Amino acid sequence: MAFEHAIRASKGARSYQEDAAEVREEAGGLTAVLADGMGGHAGGARASGLACMFFLQAFAMSPAQGVRARLAEALEVANDAIAHETDEDPSLAGMGCTLVGAAFGPDGLEWVSVGDSPLFLVRKDEIVLLNEDHSLAPEIDKLAATGKISWDAARADPRRHVLRSALTGTEIDLVDRSQRPLALQPGDVAILASDGIHSISHAEIVRVVVGARTLDAAAEALLAAVEAAGDAYQDNTTVVVVRVPESP
Repeated sequence: MAFEHAIRASKGARSYQEDAAEVREEAGGLTAVLADGMGGHAGGARASGLACMFFLQAFAMSPAQGVRARLAEALEVANDAIAHETDEDPSLAGMGCTLVGAAFGPDGLEWVSVGDSPLFLVRKDEIVLLNEDHSLAPEIDKLAATGKISWDAARADPRRHVLRSALTGTEIDLVDRSQRPLALQPGDVAILASDGIHSISHAEIVRVVVGARTLDAAAEALLAAVEAAGDAYQDNTTVVVVRVPESP
């Protein structure tokens, strides 16, 4: 199965890029990974780049049985790479990144993620967030849902983007994993993204993806929609868009 893919990235309102993303094609499938760095310009970019590189290498070389086990091992290798780098260069102490890795194959889609980089599935005119958000945003929204704070206060809370889990070279607090392969259908589109994409709504993501004539056009249009949202403090935005080929 020859999965199609496209990658695009934007610095947004920042002068530097801390996101990284890579894709590796293999017989019968494709593996994609995206990381959003933190810890300052040099540290964040270094952490995300290392995590993506080591994740893909480890996944490809893992002797573990089953995709789920290989994803788990690749995540640990990526985290260890960050630990090694900070041990070698103490000036990078405190660097880290989010990570979402996805494996596409004949059995469907499996993933592993840490942090708040979303993994979406767009099927026809519907969109679903597949992985957990490890920022404080869901916890703050729970307070609003139970009436403990207002929704306006929840949306304005400056702690929304604080991470509850990330790859920092230490023990990982929270990990989200698929429990079984998610069966895919012809025309399905998966999107791995950094949190800069949250400047646009889920409905806008669907509109862009469904309306694009090519996958490259879809990736470019997603970044254009983020830019058009006009956030003066727009974060870096990176997208990896993967599509299941249509049936002949």
